[in-house]
Amino acid sequence: MKLVRFGAQGAETPGVVDSNGEIRNLFSVIPDLSGEYLSPASLAKLRNIDLTTLPKAPADARLGPPVAGTHNFIAIGLNYADHAKETGQEIPTEPILFNKATTSICGPNDDVMIPRESRHLDWEVEIAFVIGARARYVEAKDWAQYIAGYCICNDVSERRFQSKRGGQWVKGKSAETFGPIGPWLVTPDEIADVDNLAMSLDVNGVRKQTGSTATMIFKIPELLAYVTEFMVLEPGDIITTGTPPGVGTARNPKEFLKAGDVVELKIDGLGSQRQTVVEFKL
Repeated sequence: MKLVRFGAQGAETPGVVDSNGEIRNLFSVIPDLSGEYLSPASLAKLRNIDLTTLPKAPADARLGPPVAGTHNFIAIGLNYADHAKETGQEIPTEPILFNKATTSICGPNDDVMIPRESRHLDWEVEIAFVIGARARYVEAKDWAQYIAGYCICNDVSERRFQSKRGGQWVKGKSAETFGPIGPWLVTPDEIADVDNLAMSLDVNGVRKQTGSTATMIFKIPELLAYVTEFMVLEPGDIITTGTPPGVGTARNPKEFLKAGDVVELKIDGLGSQRQTVVEFKL
């Protein structure tokens, strides 16, 4: 299934994409894509619904983040061998974890806002996975009991905040709109091989990132097991898993985003995103 949330920001309605690519309203079935409604049992029930009985969403409906109720938004650093190489850093022996504030989460096509004092705004196309059941000390082989699905994440980053303001990555990763998620939450049964998905990111129509999940150092089941060594994850929590090469800060000369730029992201089977970069506004 391809699950979505649509509507005005903060008032999204759960939905599902039918075989014709149209969104069907799920509100009569579940109140939202959060908590217990992300569980394996709940998702199994949704698969058995006759989608033709559900009303269609408006054709021009805004897409919100496809999951609600996120308490933890965890990111993995330097998790692609080719990205680690381009940054001149050693391949990690253990996953590098950092937080993104949940207030950074936004819809896949919402504007990305430049924070105050930002100078080095960067892009990162990533595959994220969403937790569907309470997870603590999970074994990698049991991943299917805990992962509700996958989605695209743009791990928007302010590199000066990240590296020059005390060396704490969370500072450069957590600003408002720094976490576009979606367009869909794609259940694992829809993806034949999550370890071999093509990824790309364009800025103003020019390709900047080309990669594949095949070059991930730590695979998704391993990341789930690792993170749950250190914290309990709840349904709706998001883990975004790192980026392939081509980020702006690793280019020569360096390239950063400015107001008016358009960023487009794609991952096989997970759809696409499109954001316009805008100036800071209250």
